[in-house]
This record gives sequence, C-alpha cells and structure tokens, in this order.
Amino acid sequence: MGDRVLRWRAELLLAAILVAVVLVNASLSPFYLQTGNFVNMFQLSIEKVIVAVIMTLVIVNGEIDLSVASVMGFSAAVLAALHDSGSVPFGAAVVIALLAGAGAGLLHGLFVARMGLPSLVVTIAGLIGFRGAARILVEDRSIGDFPEWFDRLGQQPLVGRFSLALILFIVGIVVAGVVLQRTAFGRSVYVIGNNAEVARYSGINVARVKLILLTASGFVAGLAGVLFAARLGSVRGNLAEGFELDIITMVLLGGVSIFGGSGNLAGVALSILIILNLRNGLGLANIQATTQTGIIGALLILSVLAPNLAARFSGWRHRPGPRPLPPPAAGGTGSREVRPAQTDPTRTEHRR
Repeated sequence: MGDRVLRWRAELLLAAILVAVVLVNASLSPFYLQTGNFVNMFQLSIEKVIVAVIMTLVIVNGEIDLSVASVMGFSAAVLAALHDSGSVPFGAAVVIALLAGAGAGLLHGLFVARMGLPSLVVTIAGLIGFRGAARILVEDRSIGDFPEWFDRLGQQPLVGRFSLALILFIVGIVVAGVVLQRTAFGRSVYVIGNNAEVARYSGINVARVKLILLTASGFVAGLAGVLFAARLGSVRGNLAEGFELDIITMVLLGGVSIFGGSGNLAGVALSILIILNLRNGLGLANIQATTQTGIIGALLILSVLAPNLAARFSGWRHRPGPRPLPPPAAGGTGSREVRPAQTDPTRTEHRR
C-alpha cells in the first residue's frame, strides 16, 4: 500500500511538472497550443519514444541497453547498403534490416543471460561496435532515393493526422503496459529486477526472460531505425547518434528505478510528454541544441539522484530513537543487587 501511495505521489508530481512546462511554453509562443505543433512535436522524436517503451521493461528487469541508438543506425545502414547495392528487393531489405536489429539484441542477450556478463559492459561494447559497423556500411555517403511508398510511410499521415510511427507507439505502449502489469511474464520481470536469485529459486527462468527482453530491445531499435530512415528519406553513418541520452532520461524520469524492480509505463508516458514539451519549449526560446542536451543530461542525473535521496530521507525520518533504560528495581538505586554466594552446609560438614 505504501509503495502504491508513493507511486501516485510521483505521478502527481510529474503531472504538475508537465502542466508547468505547458504553461511556460504557451507563454513563449502563440503557436504552441495548436494541434499541428503537438503532432510535429511527437513526429520529431517518435523514434526515441518507441524505443523508450521497450527500454522501460529492460530497466525494470534490472538491466540496461546503451546500444539502442547504435542499433538504430546499424539497421538503417543495413537497409541503405542493401538498397544501394540492388542485390535484393527493397521489401526484403527492410526485413533483413529488422532481423539485423533483432540479431544485435540477441547477441547482447546471449552474453548477458548465458554468460553472465553485465549488460552495462556488453551494451557499451555494442554501442561502439554497431556504430562502427554502420559507418563501414555507408562510409561517408548519404544514401537515399528510397521507393516512394517507403518515404510516404515515414513522412505522411496514415490515419487522420497520425503517421505509422505514431500509431506503432500508441499500440506498443498499450501492449507493453498490459504485458508488464497483467501477465505472468510481467510479474517475472519485476521479480527478477528485485532479486534475480530469489526469482531463480522461485522457478523463474531468469536467463530466458533476459534473453527475450534484450532481443526485443534490439528488434524495436531496428524498427525505429528503419522508421527514422523513412522519415528522413536518407541514411548516414551517424543516424540517431546520441539518442540513448533522451531515451534513458524518459524512462528514469518516469519513476523507473535504475536498479530495477519498480516503475510503470504510466510514469514513463508522463515523462515522455515532459521531455518532448521541454525540448519544444527550448526550441521556441531559440536555445541551442547543445544547451538542450545539457539540460536533458541534468534531468537524467536528477532522475537518478531523487529516488535515492528520498529513500535516505524516509529512512532517517523513521529511524527509531535510543531505547529507554529499564526502570530501577523497587527500593533500589537502579543497579542490580549483588548477593554473596551461598554455601551448602552439608558439603562443609562432609569436608570436615
């Protein structure tokens, strides 16, 4: 019950921050509250928020994937290289690019789940390795000239004012929320995040859950990379570079513990809205992109520090005081009375 109250309080705080950001942005520009601005705000960062959904499950599980932006670039580079070579039909190139992302995640999962290596180290290696592979595939070129239907999927609305990527995000966050909160697999994710050893003794296949999540992370990152290529209409080796900062900030600011075992997608959804509106407001105020990145980085540090500081304050406040001394015995001074040792007279007579 206490954890639920704390979660509600955290989500109310996020909602209050979101309202404050919206009010400030509305005062900066008369165009901010227009529907087109909100749609564009999502469209400009839609690939990040798609990956933030699967990143939530990974971090709740007690792991982290720092390679997602590099896997996005790698999958897009695979698509561009295959299209440029003309060796396969473009539809097959899209499928291969998605499989390349899933394969990258599977590789990470094997190292983490089967070999027991820390996901932090494994995915940092993936961050470097897959970014290098993307640059090798496309070199210093910008490869584009994709089929018209592909560009249209990334740049034109599909249903009303909603693009394909925005629809996939809405479906993805709903499905992920149901899986995390309403299924046995979701409960296993939480239990493993709290204590992997306890989960293992409870009969949960810890390695299988970690393998599934990291493979899914690679697949979703690959999908986001393909969608990003469709939206931009071209691919370079540095595509999505630096996106991992915003993605991880969205998750941690949403109340997901960096140590795993706690958090939910409702808080992450509020955090996503805060980050998107904050970037939009900073853009309206003509603040440079490098300064925006610094502000997001400060938010990331704050989102990690705040739960720990709150836990320490709560522990200090509920720490028991010194135990009172027991009351003194009646008629005494409070010290225990020392009595002389009693001797057995029969033993004395026996010695005589």
